Amino acid sequence: MTWTAPEIDRDPVPREALTGDERTSAEAWLDHHRRTLLGKCGGLTAEQLKRRSVEPSDLSLLGLVRHMAEVERDWFRYRFAGERPGYLYVTDDDLDAEFDVETADAEDDFTTYLCEVELVRRITSGRSLDETFLDPRREVEMTLRWVYSVMIQEYARHNGHADLLRERIDGATGH
Repeated sequence: MTWTAPEIDRDPVPREALTGDERTSAEAWLDHHRRTLLGKCGGLTAEQLKRRSVEPSDLSLLGLVRHMAEVERDWFRYRFAGERPGYLYVTDDDLDAEFDVETADAEDDFTTYLCEVELVRRITSGRSLDETFLDPRREVEMTLRWVYSVMIQEYARHNGHADLLRERIDGATGH
C-alpha cells in the first residue's frame, strides 16, 4: 500500500482567534497555518510531495514540511528554550538541505514535523508571551510574542508557495 499524507480538517478562520485573548489568538493562528500546510499535502503520495515547482527551484511540498520542522525547532527550541538539539536536515555546509528531497522518506519527515510541533507546544505551554530570552544568533533580547509573530508570517509566506505547488500537482485550489 502506498503511503499518502493524511487529510486534515480545518476551519477557514480559527474560531478561537475571533474572541480570544492575545495568547489564544496567537496559538490559534499558528495552529491554523500549521494545519494549512498539512492540508495542502493531504492525500498526496510521497512522489507527489517531492514534485518541484519549476526549474531550477528546489521548492516542493515535502521540502516545505521539512523546512518548517527546522524553523519550529530553531525558533522555539534552540532560540527560545535554549536547547541545542542540532539540525534535522540542514548542515553547516548546506543551509538549504531540507529542500533536497530526492531520497527523503516522506512518512518519516511528516512524523518528524508533527513531533517538533508537539515539542514546541510542550515548551511554550504556560509560558508568558512577555517572557524574554537572548537570541544566540542576533545577540538581542526578544519575547516569546516575537517568536509567535515570526512563525505566523513564516507559515503564511510558505503556505502561499504551498497553494501554488498543490495546484501544479493536481489542480486543487482553495483552503
